[in-house]
Amino acid sequence: MSRPTVLFVCVHNAGRSQMAAGYLRHLAGDRIEVLSAGSAPADRINHAVVAAMAEEGVAIAAETPKLLSDTAVQKADVVVTMGCGDACPFYPGKRYEDWALDDPAGRGIDAVRPIRDEIRKRVETLIEELT
Repeated sequence: MSRPTVLFVCVHNAGRSQMAAGYLRHLAGDRIEVLSAGSAPADRINHAVVAAMAEEGVAIAAETPKLLSDTAVQKADVVVTMGCGDACPFYPGKRYEDWALDDPAGRGIDAVRPIRDEIRKRVETLIEELT
Protein backbone atom coordinates (compact mmCIF):
# COMPACT_ATOMS: atom_id res chain seq x y z
CA MET A 1 0.00 0.00 0.00
CA SER A 2 1.41 3.39 -0.96
CA ARG A 3 1.45 6.15 1.57
CA PRO A 4 -1.09 8.93 1.14
CA THR A 5 -0.04 12.48 0.25
CA VAL A 6 -1.61 15.48 1.99
CA LEU A 7 -1.32 19.04 0.67
CA PHE A 8 -2.01 21.94 3.05
CA VAL A 9 -2.86 25.25 1.35
CA CYS A 10 -3.33 28.75 2.73
CA VAL A 11 -2.84 32.14 1.11
CA HIS A 12 0.70 32.96 2.23
CA ASN A 13 1.98 29.49 3.22
CA ALA A 14 3.51 31.25 6.21
CA GLY A 15 1.22 30.26 9.08
CA ARG A 16 -1.66 27.79 9.14
CA SER A 17 -0.48 25.50 6.34
CA GLN A 18 3.07 25.44 7.74
CA MET A 19 1.81 24.54 11.22
CA ALA A 20 -0.37 21.76 9.80
CA ALA A 21 2.47 20.40 7.66
CA GLY A 22 4.86 20.54 10.61
CA TYR A 23 2.48 18.66 12.85
CA LEU A 24 1.71 16.04 10.22
CA ARG A 25 5.41 15.37 9.61
CA HIS A 26 6.07 15.29 13.36
CA LEU A 27 3.13 13.05 14.32
CA ALA A 28 2.85 10.74 11.30
CA GLY A 29 6.52 10.33 10.46
CA ASP A 30 6.99 8.66 7.10
CA ARG A 31 3.49 7.13 7.03
CA ILE A 32 2.12 10.18 5.15
CA GLU A 33 3.82 12.41 2.57
CA VAL A 34 3.34 16.08 3.40
CA LEU A 35 3.21 19.08 1.08
CA SER A 36 2.29 22.71 1.73
CA ALA A 37 1.85 25.73 -0.50
CA GLY A 38 0.21 29.12 -0.81
CA SER A 39 -1.75 30.93 -3.49
CA ALA A 40 0.32 34.10 -2.79
CA PRO A 41 3.36 32.96 -0.78
CA ALA A 42 5.04 35.28 1.70
CA ASP A 43 8.78 35.87 1.83
CA ARG A 44 9.16 33.91 5.06
CA ILE A 45 7.24 32.03 7.73
CA ASN A 46 5.55 34.07 10.47
CA HIS A 47 7.95 34.36 13.45
CA ALA A 48 5.17 33.85 16.02
CA VAL A 49 4.16 30.64 14.21
CA VAL A 50 7.74 29.35 14.31
CA ALA A 51 7.95 30.15 18.04
CA ALA A 52 4.58 28.56 18.84
CA MET A 53 5.54 25.36 17.03
CA ALA A 54 8.96 25.29 18.72
CA GLU A 55 7.10 25.22 22.06
CA GLU A 56 5.62 21.91 20.88
CA GLY A 57 8.99 20.53 19.79
CA VAL A 58 8.16 20.95 16.10
CA ALA A 59 10.85 22.79 14.13
CA ILE A 60 9.56 24.65 11.07
CA ALA A 61 12.01 27.58 10.98
CA ALA A 62 13.90 26.10 8.01
CA GLU A 63 10.74 25.84 5.86
CA THR A 64 10.06 28.40 3.16
CA PRO A 65 6.71 29.44 1.67
CA LYS A 66 6.04 27.82 -1.70
CA LEU A 67 3.76 28.74 -4.57
CA LEU A 68 0.76 26.48 -5.07
CA SER A 69 1.08 24.47 -8.28
CA ASP A 70 -1.25 22.21 -10.22
CA THR A 71 1.41 19.50 -9.87
CA ALA A 72 1.18 19.55 -6.07
CA VAL A 73 -2.61 19.31 -6.18
CA GLN A 74 -2.48 16.47 -8.71
CA LYS A 75 0.01 14.57 -6.53
CA ALA A 76 -2.09 14.92 -3.37
CA ASP A 77 -4.70 12.43 -2.19
CA VAL A 78 -6.06 14.96 0.31
CA VAL A 79 -6.06 18.74 -0.16
CA VAL A 80 -6.70 20.77 2.99
CA THR A 81 -7.41 24.43 2.32
CA MET A 82 -7.34 27.18 4.91
CA GLY A 83 -8.72 30.39 3.51
CA CYS A 84 -7.40 30.19 -0.04
CA GLY A 85 -10.90 30.35 -1.55
CA ASP A 86 -11.11 29.97 -5.31
CA ALA A 87 -7.32 30.17 -5.74
CA CYS A 88 -7.05 26.44 -5.05
CA PRO A 89 -7.48 24.32 -8.19
CA PHE A 90 -10.04 21.53 -8.07
CA TYR A 91 -9.45 18.06 -9.51
CA PRO A 92 -12.15 15.38 -9.47
CA GLY A 93 -11.32 12.34 -7.38
CA LYS A 94 -9.37 14.23 -4.73
CA ARG A 95 -10.52 14.52 -1.15
CA TYR A 96 -10.90 18.18 -0.22
CA GLU A 97 -11.33 19.65 3.25
CA ASP A 98 -11.62 23.31 4.15
CA TRP A 99 -10.48 24.12 7.66
CA ALA A 100 -11.97 27.42 8.83
CA LEU A 101 -9.21 28.78 11.06
CA ASP A 102 -8.18 32.27 12.09
CA ASP A 103 -5.19 33.65 10.19
CA PRO A 104 -2.19 34.11 12.51
CA ALA A 105 -0.72 36.87 10.31
CA GLY A 106 0.16 39.94 12.33
CA ARG A 107 -0.69 38.29 15.65
CA GLY A 108 1.52 37.65 18.64
CA ILE A 109 2.32 34.24 20.04
CA ASP A 110 -0.52 34.36 22.60
CA ALA A 111 -3.03 34.64 19.74
CA VAL A 112 -1.23 31.99 17.67
CA ARG A 113 -1.28 29.27 20.35
CA PRO A 114 -5.06 28.55 20.17
CA ILE A 115 -4.84 28.37 16.35
CA ARG A 116 -1.87 25.99 16.67
CA ASP A 117 -3.74 23.81 19.17
CA GLU A 118 -6.81 23.57 16.91
CA ILE A 119 -4.60 22.61 13.96
CA ARG A 120 -2.99 19.85 16.02
CA LYS A 121 -6.42 18.38 16.86
CA ARG A 122 -7.44 18.40 13.21
CA VAL A 123 -4.13 16.87 12.11
CA GLU A 124 -4.49 14.09 14.69
CA THR A 125 -7.97 13.32 13.34
CA LEU A 126 -6.64 13.32 9.77
CA ILE A 127 -3.88 10.87 10.72
CA GLU A 128 -6.45 8.51 12.27
CA GLU A 129 -8.53 8.65 9.09
CA LEU A 130 -5.61 8.04 6.75
CA THR A 131 -3.68 5.32 8.61
